[in-house]
Amino acid sequence: MQSSSRHVNEFKLFAGNSNQELAVEIAKLMGQDLGDAVISTFSDGEISVSINETVRGREIFVIQSTCDPVNNNLMELLITIDALKRASAGRINAVIPYYGYARQDRKAKARDPITAKLVADLLVSAGANRVITMDLHAAQIQGYFNIPVDHLLGVPILTKYFMNLNLEDAVVVSPDLGSVTRARSMAEPMNVPIAIVDKRRPRPNVSEIMNIIGDIEDKNVILLDDMIDTAGTITNAANAMKEMGAKKVYACATHGVLSGKAIERIEASAISELVLLNTISLPEEKRLPKIKTLSAAPLFAEAMMKIFSNDSVSELFRV
Repeated sequence: MQSSSRHVNEFKLFAGNSNQELAVEIAKLMGQDLGDAVISTFSDGEISVSINETVRGREIFVIQSTCDPVNNNLMELLITIDALKRASAGRINAVIPYYGYARQDRKAKARDPITAKLVADLLVSAGANRVITMDLHAAQIQGYFNIPVDHLLGVPILTKYFMNLNLEDAVVVSPDLGSVTRARSMAEPMNVPIAIVDKRRPRPNVSEIMNIIGDIEDKNVILLDDMIDTAGTITNAANAMKEMGAKKVYACATHGVLSGKAIERIEASAISELVLLNTISLPEEKRLPKIKTLSAAPLFAEAMMKIFSNDSVSELFRV
């Protein structure tokens, strides 16, 4: 059995270009600097990775969200893992705060790909020995891997923030039927009720509010989702809540994808504050005054230290 008192210098941290800010914060919390690696591109766009220090036999953590530009960031991660494997690294842990392609987790209609499974296969083929991620769009994606997956939850971080606000007459609202369990996991520790938005989606990235199940009149509403992409769902829901008599509308999510017209919609919506985790780096032009970002770095750092020392991480999955 391996000892849990292994020296801190026996692991190394590397990061791609997708979210350097989060990677640096995780490294600082773990008492390390990021490893010396250079990720560049050839003139035709091919990605080149150079690992400029020894990794032989070391436990490695590669931090990279597969967010926009999704394909570039995914290839950076795959090539970095391959480079580390060929450099005789010991155990390679892919730390993917935001797992791209997670929405393509099943065949919704004939001849659809299951791209979430394809990405899982690519990561394993590249040489990853473990994946550490947060709030997969569909929890069953864990089963697409033939290696261990540690699925961290962002809800406890968001819940703690809203508990500290001491909101009166609060209600947690699920923006669709698929997020009811997530909404309940926030509502229970806050000891508040939940409500559900019944909506239909006529086509991808387009949602239409149909009905609100539950009492939101004269309540402080907290809309909770795993990700906000084009922000159509969350802003439509927020506007509907306000029209139906909600006092104030807050929104929160783990992943702020914020693509397309998301920023314009959020700015013009009834949302008074949008709370996100920093699993995806927000460029300066997307940092609205009403958007607040909380850090997921302490949770990732704690999980990574427990994995390195072969300690249990199960307590980190609790809400």
